[in-house]
Amino acid sequence: MAIDDSRTFKPINIALLTVSDTRTQADDTSGDILAERITTKGHVLVARKIMRDDAELLAATICDWVRDPKVDCIVSTGGTGLTGRDVTPEALDHVVATFAGKAIPGFGELFRWISYSTIGTSTVQSRAMAIVAEGTYVFALPGSNGAVKDGWDHILDEQLDSRNRPCNFIELMPRLKEV
Repeated sequence: MAIDDSRTFKPINIALLTVSDTRTQADDTSGDILAERITTKGHVLVARKIMRDDAELLAATICDWVRDPKVDCIVSTGGTGLTGRDVTPEALDHVVATFAGKAIPGFGELFRWISYSTIGTSTVQSRAMAIVAEGTYVFALPGSNGAVKDGWDHILDEQLDSRNRPCNFIELMPRLKEV
């Protein structure tokens, strides 16, 4: 990462979603890790929810946040695996279709490449992904503590920093709704 100190850091508003049938506020460790990193970086945590693995409900909540002008970015943890209950990518597919959004395939590719150094070939079981809809970024990370650290520390920390060079997600935000 190349931080250009001549540029100003621009905090954004981030909503955090934990997708789990078993987690509660008391034991949502991956959500806690992300919340701490989001606020320590200087961004604003504008919403936080824990929801069960239900593609329809997840899509509805994400769509509501996409429509909310106070939310610039959504980061989710959980529901990206291969089991029948893992439906976060399907929910994001619905959001893309609803808003004529776009997939950001490089995010998932880079996440799995980074994750390989930590968990080896087990990374192929991750369906981590990202989209942009109506000018709002949505990043879906796996639910493990290690995965959220990899995703935030090695991708999002840099790409959600307006000072990062040669480019970053923040500088694209004003142009995301252009047609």
